[in-house]
Amino acid sequence: MAKYCFSGHESFACKSLWLKKGYDFVVQNRDFNAPDAVIYLGVGKNMVSSIRYWLKVCNIYDEGGITWIGNYLFNDHTGKDPYLEDLATLYLLHFNLVFSGQASIYRMFFCDFQRERTRFTKEQYTNHIKYKLADEDLKSQFNENTVKKDIDVLIHNYALPRKPQSNEDFSSLFIDLDLLRITEDGKEYYFNTEGKRKVPKEIFLYSLVELKNRDKDNTLPYDDIRHYVGMPFCMNDSEIIEMLKTLSDQYSDCITYSDESGIRQLQFTKDISTEKILNDYYGTNI
Repeated sequence: MAKYCFSGHESFACKSLWLKKGYDFVVQNRDFNAPDAVIYLGVGKNMVSSIRYWLKVCNIYDEGGITWIGNYLFNDHTGKDPYLEDLATLYLLHFNLVFSGQASIYRMFFCDFQRERTRFTKEQYTNHIKYKLADEDLKSQFNENTVKKDIDVLIHNYALPRKPQSNEDFSSLFIDLDLLRITEDGKEYYFNTEGKRKVPKEIFLYSLVELKNRDKDNTLPYDDIRHYVGMPFCMNDSEIIEMLKTLSDQYSDCITYSDESGIRQLQFTKDISTEKILNDYYGTNI
């Protein structure tokens, strides 16, 4: 039986500085449950729990400690982008959040709900989740108040308010990706599929390798690529195909994209590590 999770963030969106702050806290062997955690992190008790939650769902920290990607990004001496100054790092963290599925609402939002509609209200997304769980005979996992709070946090993470009131409105982690926007009247939201943003090709390839490793299959059908990689980045078909062709040319020793008899797929002909891919980007851009 699938297990969905719509809580853990304590109703706080992830602030831009929280991941580095939480990373340093763990590296110092401190305990999130200790009474002095609020002092060292400089936040309230509920925010302490929220920081831990965001570290986990963004794949920076797990029960075994800091992950390799956490050290890769945030280490004081060798970290590639500890203060999140490069938009590529936000794309990377965004993909990890969606792909891991630990925070259920994000994969459902970008990969499933976006297929149904590009413009929506909070109520429509709430109903989407309700019906999805009902279809899977998981009604007991749906709590309307909990889901509504989770949706509010998601919106705060990605969408800049129509009329920002303070710097706090700009401090949520993923706002700069501009993947989600609010309509002029403030009543609806829409996926920004027309932004023509430039997802770094190395981050896209990193995502493809994560998908390959999860499925344990060297051949990725186009529909899977579109669903699990393209849609989280709000990319349309032409953008995805152009990206696959570019990567197939640049990494021709490792991957091959083909479109024969209407069957589009990507074939991995040789293993390539996600760290090597990220080094290709950060080695020349940071």
